[in-house]
Amino acid sequence: MRSAYYHYYITCGERDLFFKLMHPKTERTLVIVKPDGIQRTLIGEIVKRYERLGLKIVALKMFVPTERMIEEHYLLDPDWKKNVGEKASASYKKKGEMPPSSDPIEVGNLVVTRLKKYMTSGPVIAMVWEGAHAVELVRKITGGTEPRSADIGTIRGDFVVDSYQMADSDNRAIRNLIHASGSVAEAKMEIPHWFAPEEIINYRTPQEATLYDVDMKNILG
Repeated sequence: MRSAYYHYYITCGERDLFFKLMHPKTERTLVIVKPDGIQRTLIGEIVKRYERLGLKIVALKMFVPTERMIEEHYLLDPDWKKNVGEKASASYKKKGEMPPSSDPIEVGNLVVTRLKKYMTSGPVIAMVWEGAHAVELVRKITGGTEPRSADIGTIRGDFVVDSYQMADSDNRAIRNLIHASGSVAEAKMEIPHWFAPEEIINYRTPQEATLYDVDMKNILG
């Protein structure tokens, strides 16, 4: 059954605008190059991986975040602590290792404390990337949260040697170069936390004609 929202656009004669707004090419995701990514001079490599896919940057800035900003970022989703605690515990058990606690909330609290120290230790680069299926594809290229188990060919799998085991031994956050939104809903919460609306630029690149235009017009002149 079609929604009232759909009928509103049809009756207003704005069918094309409706489908343009719903097109996957307008999807956006948040990417943060963490302090270790900057210290290891991997900014260009990270950006290249996403650009080469066909995504484009629509917002970018470099600064040192506050602990409050980091804590608020990770707690935008009220279930984040529980989910990250469960995920981390499952990863430990899969490797035959003991998680630091049997309570996922306690594990989540530990993760937040370590992340605040890690993410405020130096400058970060926050970016908004736009393009078809941006959230899913950025996550795929970035690789799994733990570099030790991330696939070769992903950014984390290719450039980082860290593991949960080492991070716990040193009582620190895992160093994995990048934060990337985990879902479209997450991206919609995270982007306004890091960027004001006027900081996000709408523009078009030449390659979008090949990626998205139905007829790929003007290729032959």
